Amino acid sequence: MRLHNQVALITGAGRGIGRAIAEHYAREGARVAVADLTLNSARDTVDAIEQAGGTAMALAMDVTNEQAVDQGVAAIVERWGQLDIALANAGIQHIDPVHKLAFSDWSKVMSVHLDGAFLVTRAALRQMYEQDGGTMLYMGSVHSVEASPLKAPYVAAKHGMLGLCRAVAKEGAEHGVRSNIICPGFVRTPLVDKQIPEQAKELGISEEDVISKVMLKNTVDGQFTTLEDVSELAVHLAAFPSAALTGQSIVVSHGWHMQ
Repeated sequence: MRLHNQVALITGAGRGIGRAIAEHYAREGARVAVADLTLNSARDTVDAIEQAGGTAMALAMDVTNEQAVDQGVAAIVERWGQLDIALANAGIQHIDPVHKLAFSDWSKVMSVHLDGAFLVTRAALRQMYEQDGGTMLYMGSVHSVEASPLKAPYVAAKHGMLGLCRAVAKEGAEHGVRSNIICPGFVRTPLVDKQIPEQAKELGISEEDVISKVMLKNTVDGQFTTLEDVSELAVHLAAFPSAALTGQSIVVSHGWHMQ
């Protein structure tokens, strides 16, 4: 097992990509702290992990709340004595053109993605530096490296997470900490499913056209990226044995973006 004896924190892991990665980490031998905005969602993931023979704990964590993040990391260390992997995954979306975008909606998206990533990073690094090593991961997006219409706060936040990842790679090296960002294409999660009718309305096209002519237009095969695609990459990055792979954005998007 690639993550045997590792302790991992994943935010936004009550469903979607975060849950898929939490379950995959557990199958690879990690003890997983499942953090989510609602404790019940976190417990659902923990129950699935434990039923499959894994080890996990549930945390209620609002990643925009400094105290909640710090207390969550402290609870992990109190229970398991270490924190080897932290994945800042929690995220939301808002669809609007910039000229119609309310500042409150801009701020909310930026806060969850970028402020949340910072708070999780800071808390995790304090422990990782103390133990002389760890892996910091971020859930970016193809929108970390290019833009799409109607998603300005999301695009800006995901670009910002790429910058944070690179800064952590530079600073963390002397402490044995690596940092990388996963950049998926469209994955059929509740977050993406919610966008389909919103974009159809804003663009004046059908939901089928949103999928084929917007979301999957630039892929090589017209396919969505899968949860398994993303979780496999997350395991690979967590298990990579050296700082040869740090400060990198790894795109998994069926060729939507090539770099």
